[in-house]
Amino acid sequence: MNRFFKIFTPVVCVCLAAGSAGAQQNKKEIPAADVISRSIKAVGYEVGGGATKVIFIGTTAAPQASGEAKVDAKKAGTDIDLKVKGMPQPTTLGAEFLTYVLWTITPDGNTTNLGEIPIDKNGNGKVSVTAQSQTFSMIVTAEPYFAVELPSELVVLENDTKKNTKGKIYPDNNYQLMKRSQYAKLGNPLALAPDLKKVPLDMYEARNAVDIAKSQKAEQYAPEVFAKATSSLQMAENSLSSGAEKPQIITNARQTIQFAEDARALSAQRQEAERIQKEKDAAAAEAAAKAKAEADAEAKRQAELTAAREAQMKAEADAAAARQKAEADAAAQKAAYEQAALQAKEQAAKEEAARAQAQTAALRAQLLKQLNEVLQTTDTPRGLVVNMADVLFETNKYALSQDAQLKLAKLSGIIQAHPGLNLAIEGYTDTTGTPDYNLKLSQQRADAVRDFLVTQGLPADTITSKGLGQADPVADNSTAAGRKLNRRVEIIVSGEVIGARMGK
Repeated sequence: MNRFFKIFTPVVCVCLAAGSAGAQQNKKEIPAADVISRSIKAVGYEVGGGATKVIFIGTTAAPQASGEAKVDAKKAGTDIDLKVKGMPQPTTLGAEFLTYVLWTITPDGNTTNLGEIPIDKNGNGKVSVTAQSQTFSMIVTAEPYFAVELPSELVVLENDTKKNTKGKIYPDNNYQLMKRSQYAKLGNPLALAPDLKKVPLDMYEARNAVDIAKSQKAEQYAPEVFAKATSSLQMAENSLSSGAEKPQIITNARQTIQFAEDARALSAQRQEAERIQKEKDAAAAEAAAKAKAEADAEAKRQAELTAAREAQMKAEADAAAARQKAEADAAAQKAAYEQAALQAKEQAAKEEAARAQAQTAALRAQLLKQLNEVLQTTDTPRGLVVNMADVLFETNKYALSQDAQLKLAKLSGIIQAHPGLNLAIEGYTDTTGTPDYNLKLSQQRADAVRDFLVTQGLPADTITSKGLGQADPVADNSTAAGRKLNRRVEIIVSGEVIGARMGK
């Protein structure tokens, strides 16, 4: 996916990054091994219906904590005024945690950092922010710094509704959390509770952010951005040691935090791309090895058949010669010999055709098995049809998910091991939305798959893509299950080498 680097600008409040929260709208791809999933209640707030209230309940991490938020959904966004109390100091939950962050979670699982929640020594705090959507859940997490892009697994508060809360309730809203180990791999990066009388909290967060980025190998995988982070941290340390004005120190520190988070995120993205490439290469090597082994076995079998056929033909020729010598009529002998030779030639042609057909069928079966190990594949008269379900795309989007890229990378490795194949990519939708919109969306999804396969080394002239919209449904569009089956991308694999030609 494309990554855009964003610099968060501090506002008047020293600890609050509410003005920067709106910049974090894009959900970041994190390796699956580094995340866990949870579920929470969501609320669809009424636009223009006036303010309503929800409560926040402490989790097992902070059972004494609580909070209340006034929520007012408007056309331009949803205003949120949150007050919390009984919050433990973040460092008591782990030395790597320095602050609290408020998040919204939309029904499609996207999380948005709305900003930092400053708390006093008594554990009380408040924040006023604006969310872009009207339907979401809210949580508060402990974080190592304010500019994180995915919430940590240390959730301290979760929203809940009151009897008079206005809005539609969605009981199960699923989302992902970053495992704490992603922030704690350095063990105890600070080792001490922050001394906020001498050093602003932002400086501790900046140091924390650089340490965490380094632990995630940003120095190796994102050196160009990590260098900016270390340089910015040195500038902040210099401003602190020289007794600069507090706003200048905070500005330098917050710039450092954003550089460090960008470096950490870019490092994770590049490490994931490296892992996908290794898996693709391994899949291609395995497919090539299997193909060579089967080709060698087939060559040996053909050699044995050829030797047997030559022995048979020699025996038939010897018999014909004996008959020719024994028969008195030279003309009859010649006719009998020619007839035997013709029959042998016809038999050889039949055997050759049968062998070629068997070899094609074996290759087709082999390819079907290999493709089924990556994605569901069906053998049809049109060719081998690989079905990509709609879960490989986000709703109403055509950007490939990380899982889709991994599966397509493996598929491209298998296709490269069998030269002579052609791919026809067809996108389909359900009947939700207008026909024109569905036709365009299906074409965009088909093109996204084709473009990715071309980047993986498949020849562009062997791949076509076509959006068919809501045509050719495979299930009933009147049910959610049926519509899910109809939202798909099909890859038709054909070619003479597997005995299949493209056709309607």
